[in-house]
Amino acid sequence: MDYLSLKKRIDESGISYSEYIKRTELEISSTQREYLTTQELKRLNIKSLNLQRGSRIRRTYNPGEELNRLLNEISLKQLWLVITENWCGDSGQNLPYIAVMASQNSLIDLKIILRDPNPDIMDEFLTKGTKSIPILAVFSQDGEELFRWGPRPAFAVNLITKWKSDGLEKPEWTEKLHSWYAKDKGCELEKEFIDLISKAELTH
Repeated sequence: MDYLSLKKRIDESGISYSEYIKRTELEISSTQREYLTTQELKRLNIKSLNLQRGSRIRRTYNPGEELNRLLNEISLKQLWLVITENWCGDSGQNLPYIAVMASQNSLIDLKIILRDPNPDIMDEFLTKGTKSIPILAVFSQDGEELFRWGPRPAFAVNLITKWKSDGLEKPEWTEKLHSWYAKDKGCELEKEFIDLISKAELTH
């Protein structure tokens, strides 16, 4: 898919982070829990937990001095495209930080596309052949892809690899992963963004 086609779809279907939050809140408040299956109820609870995490992160997170400087030195318009779903635990832990970063500079336009209704877009941003989310793709105003990030910090990826090799099942390592996120408070994510922005020379 070329950039013009992608941009058209984003203009049609992309939403802001605030709209993403509003839609999630509405979905949760309007869902009748008594009619849900066990799996559907579990997913709804994850959505609620993601909202709580996001609210806390937005209240408490301020980018560090170096990252804030890099973000504020961006002098040309950029599109930050995030592909995600509101039931995704990694998205609940990382997207709020990305939203705060993007809000530091009015030249950054953060748009969110949902993965499941847009499989052809997701197919353009696979991670080792998988439809892992969240994925962030950053584009210049000319449509050049400047960098890509996701679905989780490399440090977390390495932790999961170790936990799996230790024989932990998904429910076990998922719990440990969220404990790690809570302790890390976006530090590893921030380090990666400093590196990505610097290497992509986004501020020139």
